Amino acid sequence: MTSLGLDSRVTDTLAVFVDEHGRVLSRSTHATLDAARAATHEGQRPTSIGTVVHGGVVAGDATTVNPGAGIALSESWTGAAKGARHVIGLTLESSIHAGVVIDGRLFRGAHGVAGAVRWLALNPVEREDYRKLGCLEAEVGGAGIIRRLVWRIKSGDRSRVQEMAGGNLAAITEQLIFEAARQGDGVAISVVRDTAKYIGMALANLVAILDPEVVVLGGAIAEASDLLLEPTRAEMSRRVPPAAIEHVSVVPAMLGEESAAIGAARAALFAAQ
Repeated sequence: MTSLGLDSRVTDTLAVFVDEHGRVLSRSTHATLDAARAATHEGQRPTSIGTVVHGGVVAGDATTVNPGAGIALSESWTGAAKGARHVIGLTLESSIHAGVVIDGRLFRGAHGVAGAVRWLALNPVEREDYRKLGCLEAEVGGAGIIRRLVWRIKSGDRSRVQEMAGGNLAAITEQLIFEAARQGDGVAISVVRDTAKYIGMALANLVAILDPEVVVLGGAIAEASDLLLEPTRAEMSRRVPPAAIEHVSVVPAMLGEESAAIGAARAALFAAQ
């Protein structure tokens, strides 16, 4: 078995079986990885998330990939970056993750931690949350987005987000912030712009080093692409060599919540070869 990221304790695990063309044959969501393995494909022995099925025969036995790696693999296989050989996947879930596909294969680095984008150093200021979470995670993870808006409210700025949360600052979510920005709330718009700035800076670093064809944005970034995509592209464009920006596309993921599991299936296919 090839372990590519998560373990059997992870909750709400989505498992998929796909064919050799990336079409999902069956899916299952369970509280643990082991339960998802056991229930995913009726009639097959329990196997890991993302195991590829060829004509009903299990091929390979890989486990999960992190969501960023899953998006890079799946979207370059059958999604928004289909056919591209050099792809970066960046996704904001409960945490922020990245994955790198080089020449069609997942790049894991010397110690399996390539793509640990949350630790990108994007601000020279030293803060405790930067040391604990990583700079990018502290700023654009869900908690970071909420924290920046709450700071603004506590400093005296008025935002309809507080009203949308029933006056309870602890009830504010990033989804409420995005919705308020769509409704023209100035504080929420400012927080969203700062979020896009940090994401764009992170992408600029990745693009300058890795020279991908496509960058795919997933999770909350894709869900709020109407707010984040263009300012993220603009910020990235300001910070990369002109030759790089001419040849890279930044697009939202198109495979939805199954993207990471489909990417794991892609990894399983490679492992079986």
